[in-house]
Amino acid sequence: MRKLIVSAIVSLDGYFEGPGRDVMALPMDGFFDEHNLERLRAADTLLLGATTYLGFKSYWPPVAEDPALSPAVAADPTTADLHREIARRNNEIHKVVVSDSLTEADTAPWTDTTTIVRRADAHRTITKLKEQPGRDILVFGSRTLWNALLTAGLVDELYLMVGAAVLGAGTPAFDPHHPLPHLHLMEARHRNASDNVLLRYRPTA
Repeated sequence: MRKLIVSAIVSLDGYFEGPGRDVMALPMDGFFDEHNLERLRAADTLLLGATTYLGFKSYWPPVAEDPALSPAVAADPTTADLHREIARRNNEIHKVVVSDSLTEADTAPWTDTTTIVRRADAHRTITKLKEQPGRDILVFGSRTLWNALLTAGLVDELYLMVGAAVLGAGTPAFDPHHPLPHLHLMEARHRNASDNVLLRYRPTA
């Protein structure tokens, strides 16, 4: 059975994004990028909500052609190869987007690699995906989606990168309206060049 893996970054005070839905307020450094690439290499399906999907498809395709278009690469050209691989893997991987509003007309240039699933069908479709042979099913961003999947018992592992930033306000990582399972800490990791800490959890009943 395939694993469903959630990977997200949160602030030290528990926010998924800053005021005004500003995700760039989070310290997405080289450690964050390397971890994302590690997760992409282990996956063959990317599961996203509509907002994250639209953000990714506008950002990553141009970076695959010219990594310098990434602000991170512009700031540190030595990360060009890393960002090029992330971009190309995001382009190539099968994407399942959960949305009641998106249509095929909204998916270019990822039309050939995108499947749209309506919200009412999402849990049933994801359960079937997990039962199929293959590699990991990976969720990036998509906070509303992964909170609901945690509540439904469909998440196998949760990677939270806790960033060394205090935002004071924004969107909490965990929705207080969703009864979440207990999380068992499996691993804690850090890198000397980063102030971020990666925590790996397994949800338990």
